[in-house]
Amino acid sequence: MSPLAVSDLMSLEQYARERPAFRARVLRHKALRQLAVGPNATWLFEDRLTVQYQIQEMLRTERIFEPEGIEEELGAYNPLIPDGRNWKVTLLLEFDPAERAGALARLKGVEDRCYVEVAGQPRVYAIADEDLERENAQKTSAVHFLRFELTDAMAQSLHGDAALSAGIDHPAYQHHVRVSDAVRHALVQDLS
Repeated sequence: MSPLAVSDLMSLEQYARERPAFRARVLRHKALRQLAVGPNATWLFEDRLTVQYQIQEMLRTERIFEPEGIEEELGAYNPLIPDGRNWKVTLLLEFDPAERAGALARLKGVEDRCYVEVAGQPRVYAIADEDLERENAQKTSAVHFLRFELTDAMAQSLHGDAALSAGIDHPAYQHHVRVSDAVRHALVQDLS
């Protein structure tokens, strides 16, 4: 997938007019790119459309219309677009406010224990938070950015309908799920 350029974005005025329809389209699209890995971890597999939506929302919220500001947002979010042989995932750790601090303390390092597994192939563990460190001495963050690098053989197997699963094997959070056919099909489209 190619990175987004200024020409791919709507002006603030155009986005204000088209936002309801665009937002509805993106939410339908995201529904096939979300994966619950256990009760407290949600993975959102990013792509060009999800990233465009994120940029448009940032421009809208921050009222950014200067060329330098738009380029800055493109520079911040374009790295979340997969390049044809990987998946890029936003990991959200979701807990009740009363338990969040303790849970995030127990889950230090969880971002490095996330994996995908193509049937018959070894697990691929995430490369986490390449943009900046999101963990400190006390706790992990509730949001992480993950990259899963797949081999040609894995991509070929997935194009041939191989099963896909995902999981987390952290000592304090161990969950493994089979990816539904609908989500797997959407994710295979990211692989060239």
